[in-house]
Amino acid sequence: MKTLKLRIKDKHCKMLNQLASEVNFVWNFVNDLCFKHLQRKQQFFSAYDVAKYTKGASKECHLHSQTIQAVTEELITRRKQFKKTKLKWRVSNKKSARRSLGWIPFKKVAIKYADGYVQYGKHQFKLWDSYGLSKYNVKTGSFVEDSRGRWYVCLVVDNAPQIKSRGKTSIGIDLGLKDLATCSDGVKLKAPKIYRQYEQKLGIAQRAKNKKRIRAIHAKIKNIRQNMLHKFSHELMSKHAAIFIGNVNAKALAQTKLSKSVLDASWTTLRTMLKYKCENAGVWYAEVNEAYTTQTCSFCGSRCSSPKGRTGLGIREWQCMECGTLHDRDINSALNILALGHERLAGGIALPVGG
Repeated sequence: MKTLKLRIKDKHCKMLNQLASEVNFVWNFVNDLCFKHLQRKQQFFSAYDVAKYTKGASKECHLHSQTIQAVTEELITRRKQFKKTKLKWRVSNKKSARRSLGWIPFKKVAIKYADGYVQYGKHQFKLWDSYGLSKYNVKTGSFVEDSRGRWYVCLVVDNAPQIKSRGKTSIGIDLGLKDLATCSDGVKLKAPKIYRQYEQKLGIAQRAKNKKRIRAIHAKIKNIRQNMLHKFSHELMSKHAAIFIGNVNAKALAQTKLSKSVLDASWTTLRTMLKYKCENAGVWYAEVNEAYTTQTCSFCGSRCSSPKGRTGLGIREWQCMECGTLHDRDINSALNILALGHERLAGGIALPVGG
């Protein structure tokens, strides 16, 4: 399964905004219906139970019946996931600070598609088709809006071509702030500090309360970061048969004074990209416990002479007093992560076929 994301031409925004407003109405109606039933009967509604209350609703609006069903199923799923009796309202008012970005889910029977357009009900939406939709078998999908008011269609397909990795080696990756990623083979990806490059321009736009400019700067920062991480993760996936990466806790570090640098580094995004790309390419991917990987000598395993604590963070190279090996701090950590990954494989986890 793979998701294709394609940009819809701006001339269709008005119609999509109207459809999104109707989706919000359905969401809020079902949300309120389920909550009131819970108060009266002390029982939760299922998606099947709600269906009889929304039957025929598609005749009164522009939404397809499958969209109404998909909205109901999503609400019930998220209510169970977050263990809530009632979820947040979806707000359609564009002037509201709490406005919900547009979202229109659908199932396979609700759309028709070909090169250059997607037809939803009676409405045909033209798009920039960079994939050639006629080649794919769409299972489900949704129309989504970004913060700048641009619309995209996300299509889940089950016959996307699988990319096979040609690599036969394994690699360990240590995540950091000075170097975003350091590989056990010595390759380093420097942290670009993208947010800090645009921080001054962003501040000017924020003080001027220019919301359009603020959104454009944030989108540019995101696009630059995503492009860099996609290239790096694709290169790793195509060159190696097994990838092991440290499980550094980005969420906890984002609560410290290092928060701006941690969020700018986007460790979680890199790990997510590596995970789904490795799954698609048949490459083994695993996150290992990186505790003490910086302090342990990757050659002899000694921790006697390594830099420790916050005072040792500035020491980027050190020599092991036991074996005399001179270490680059981050490469040493990546080598230890690679060794831990091999221990997991030796414990009974086999590499995938062809890996």
